[in-house]
Amino acid sequence: MANDVTDAADEEPGYYSLSEEHFHLLPKELRSQFEAMAADGRTILDSVEKELDRLTKISTSMATLASLRYIYDRLSKHQFSPDEEWMLELDMLTTAFLVTYVRLHQGKAGSGFDRSHLPEHLRAKHDEVLELRNKRFAHTDFHPSVRNMMEISFKDGVFIAAPSLSLGYFVGGATEWKELVESVEAIYYDQKEKLMARLTHKTAYQWKLIEGPPPDDAG
Repeated sequence: MANDVTDAADEEPGYYSLSEEHFHLLPKELRSQFEAMAADGRTILDSVEKELDRLTKISTSMATLASLRYIYDRLSKHQFSPDEEWMLELDMLTTAFLVTYVRLHQGKAGSGFDRSHLPEHLRAKHDEVLELRNKRFAHTDFHPSVRNMMEISFKDGVFIAAPSLSLGYFVGGATEWKELVESVEAIYYDQKEKLMARLTHKTAYQWKLIEGPPPDDAG
C-alpha cells in the first residue's frame, strides 16, 4: 500500500510501503481504510489476471529481444579479417544470433511470436534463419552452406586421408537480418502498448510499465 509523502530534503513526492501483515498495528480507523483499499486492489487485479499473465510473458520475451539486438549489433560490426580468430568469432556471433532468434520465435508458454506477424517479404528470410539454425548451428544435419569432403591418396604403401571442410558465412550477418530484428521488435512493442491500453481500459486506472527506452529504430 503506498501514499504520497513529502521528502524534506528535496521536496519531491515519495512513497512508503506497508504490508498487509502489519495492518493490525494501525489504529482501527486507519486499519479499516487500508483493508478496504487492499480488498479493492485484489478485486481489480483478479479481473485482469489473464492480461497480467500475458504481461509477464511479454516481459520475458523483451529480455530475449534485448539480447538479440545486442548480438546483432556485435555481428554487424564484425569486419572481415583473413585469420582463424576472426572466423571463430564470426561463428560464435552467428550461432548466438540464430539460436536467440529461434528461441524468441518459439518462446515457451505463449511468449513467442508468429511468423504471420512479420511483413510478408521477410517471411522467407525467417524460414531461412530457422533452417540454418536447425540444420547447421544447433544440430549436425546437412545444410548447403557446409561442404565436407575427404581426399584419399596412396603413397609408399600408405593411405593418406586429407579432410577438407568448406563453411559459408554471412560477414556481418545477412542483409535482411537487420530488418528482421527491427520487425520483431515492432511486434513486441506493439503487443506491449496494446496490453497496457487494455489494462487501463478494464480497470479504469492508468497503467505504466517500468522499463528502459525502446530502440530508436523500433517500428
